[in-house]
Amino acid sequence: MRVLIAGLGNMGRSHALAQHSLPHTEIVGLVNRSLVELPKALEAYPVYTDYNSALAETKPDLVIIATYTDSHADYAIAALEQGAHVFVEKPLAGNVADAQRVVDTAVRLNRKLGVGYILRHHPSWQKLIEEARGLGGPYVFRLNLNQQSDGPTWETHKALMQTTSPLVDCGVHYVDVMCQITDAQPVRVHGMGLRLSDEIAADMYNYGQFQVVFEDGSVGWYEAGWGPMMSETAFFVKDIVSPNGAVSITDGNKGASDDVDGHTKVGGLLVHRPGDDRLVELPDEPGHQELCDAEQAWIVDAIRNNTDLTRHMNDAVQSLRICLAADQSIRTGKIIQLGEIK
Repeated sequence: MRVLIAGLGNMGRSHALAQHSLPHTEIVGLVNRSLVELPKALEAYPVYTDYNSALAETKPDLVIIATYTDSHADYAIAALEQGAHVFVEKPLAGNVADAQRVVDTAVRLNRKLGVGYILRHHPSWQKLIEEARGLGGPYVFRLNLNQQSDGPTWETHKALMQTTSPLVDCGVHYVDVMCQITDAQPVRVHGMGLRLSDEIAADMYNYGQFQVVFEDGSVGWYEAGWGPMMSETAFFVKDIVSPNGAVSITDGNKGASDDVDGHTKVGGLLVHRPGDDRLVELPDEPGHQELCDAEQAWIVDAIRNNTDLTRHMNDAVQSLRICLAADQSIRTGKIIQLGEIK
């Protein structure tokens, strides 16, 4: 299977390293608009600065897209139209219409489309979802991820905020978790946000929080903030409550709030039922590279075995719709009904 990787930032390099190690794939090209230093394992592969030229020249079977959000939809559709399968980093697109356009193209052309929801490949998060569903709904979801970033990490966050807020960029992961626990449709969203730095665009905010209501009565909130001003107190809250008890991540604060590995680690779960608390230990959790390895093995397996990814693609659009509704709510000051988000 011939593989082209576009975007050589943190995620793109990790996905490329994963593909480098897989037995049934061959990297035929790496794409990045500027020259970047590569890990030794990747130095021998051809590097292109123009995506369309690389796509035409290498004729890949699978394209991995890890560029900034504003290019995701066009890059994905170009690859699909040429006959390739696609794995694209989250969020799938910058708006719901573009995300749906990518999904519709994949369906029309009978190509596989995978989206980089890394928590879906993490055994501890799978266990969290299983335990929460076992309690039964309706649910209260209390989730956040605030990152006190400075130096190179703050520069990366400022670059991301040229197109995407932290509430959307990070939120799609955790909204996806909500949607996997309750199968109910989301109804409405209310958000609030604040620009806490003069170093970002006047129309962008680096702190946001939203509330979402589901058809079954479940309610949830999520907050995300980036920047050197962010607090590291209670920056990692993952807590799900139901009429029958609660499930909480008890050991999430692993190092600094902008440590990539710490964002996925669970450590332990506290499963609470009235009169009975049970601690689920989760040792030997996979790190960031191991999770990227799992994602790439998954998409290759889905292609080779013709796995039905319909639910996966629809969930990617759904989580994006909720986060973009929050963004619209922040910008308009209104409660957003989910049917209004295009």
